[in-house]
Amino acid sequence: MLRLCLRHLARARSAHTLHTLHTLPTPAWPRSARLSTTTTTTTTSTQSHTPTTADAAFVLHTYARPPHLVFSHGSGTTLFASDGRSFLDFGAGIAVNALGHADPAVTAIIADQAAKLIHISNLYHNLHAGPCAQAIIDSLHAASAARRLADPADPAASAGPARYLDADGARVFFTNSGTEANEGALKFAKKYAKITSAGSPSKFKVLSFANGFHGRSLGALSATHNPKYQTPFLPLVPGFDVAPLNDIAAARSLISKDTCAVIVEPIQGEGGIHAATPEFLRALRSECDAVGALLIFDEIQCGVGRTGKMFAHEHAGVVPDILTMAKPLANGLPMGAIVVSADVAAVIKPGDHGTTFGGSPLATRVAHHVWSRISAPDFLAAVTRSGDYLLAACRDRLLAVSPLVCDVRGKGLMVGVQLRDHVSTAMFVDLARDRGVLVISASSNTIRLVPALTVSKADIDKAVSVFEEVLGVMEGLIGAGKDLKA
Repeated sequence: MLRLCLRHLARARSAHTLHTLHTLPTPAWPRSARLSTTTTTTTTSTQSHTPTTADAAFVLHTYARPPHLVFSHGSGTTLFASDGRSFLDFGAGIAVNALGHADPAVTAIIADQAAKLIHISNLYHNLHAGPCAQAIIDSLHAASAARRLADPADPAASAGPARYLDADGARVFFTNSGTEANEGALKFAKKYAKITSAGSPSKFKVLSFANGFHGRSLGALSATHNPKYQTPFLPLVPGFDVAPLNDIAAARSLISKDTCAVIVEPIQGEGGIHAATPEFLRALRSECDAVGALLIFDEIQCGVGRTGKMFAHEHAGVVPDILTMAKPLANGLPMGAIVVSADVAAVIKPGDHGTTFGGSPLATRVAHHVWSRISAPDFLAAVTRSGDYLLAACRDRLLAVSPLVCDVRGKGLMVGVQLRDHVSTAMFVDLARDRGVLVISASSNTIRLVPALTVSKADIDKAVSVFEEVLGVMEGLIGAGKDLKA
């Protein structure tokens, strides 16, 4: 009798569940949604919405997005809006879509792996994390070998100690983002300092640099010395010092026996495309060695082929103890990595750090494929050629012609066009978008050009032509007495 009652109860619950599922509301906006010209500030979940009004009603607003623009799909360096417009993408998802949008091979791998295994957590091995990590470390070794072959007499070309990444025994920790990678790197540096300094309570300081950007989580934000980002969240993590980039004397004055790490971008992205000089990076390496501090290179934006070399620090011939990467690693899937030297790896034990999603079968399979393509010598050579062409076009057709441009700088396909202080980068971005080219701004009043690494000369010519037109419009507005910073 009891079993019979339980069966009836189970059937009743099942029927109720099915009825509930059939009566749940479905998304209300049409498949080819038309964009509303009004913004809804208060609403209920039963109202009909377009994608933009749904964003206004339900998504936390931490980005100022252009109104009435919703992207539906992309192909290569082109993005398509839901209203039929197309745009040449010179932002690449903020230097993420290195192989362009909807790359056929990446798409096929995602579909195949998604049908097999997406996530199992880091409690178990998967087929792809290990080979992906090996590919990264093999590239570091290859870069070291190339450096020694190019100039055996250069002291920087010799193999570093076990603290350096080009020595055997380096290890990779996979993350989901750049800020998470930098958080982990800072955490590993503190553990290393605690072990190697016999638990000294004073060895916890971190030096970073003006205009640097390392992320928005609390530790990474503490290393990002920009009042715009820091002030709303004070107080931050203690122990972070700041020096001007490329000021060797200032850096030396702040690196001491109490320093556990120095973190620097070999080329600053958000800060306005400013490169650290080889002499500066070598001085940091020397000072860190002298006081037992770790040198961390943040290559979240400038790494993975962006500069024409797999690692941006290759241009300076300086090797760090810890390297962080993210943006292009999986061509748009959330993916980051921390690479640590053998000495650092030796102090990190099970339980010291973790991640639920990092290193998933899906992300690491895609990342391994992306890495194998970008690291090919012919691919990197093409990036160098495209970068040289873009840099020359911006210098010859913008800097040399327009009084509104005061500098063009960069390496590879990471180029900054700096406008004069009285000129609005926001207006430049808007005018370029109105003409079908997407660009993003950076600090130092700079337009940041970081297209897909597969960008063609025809794409570059089209983009620079639009930039010429935009500058012409802005010059005309200034001639008419308009304040471009208003």
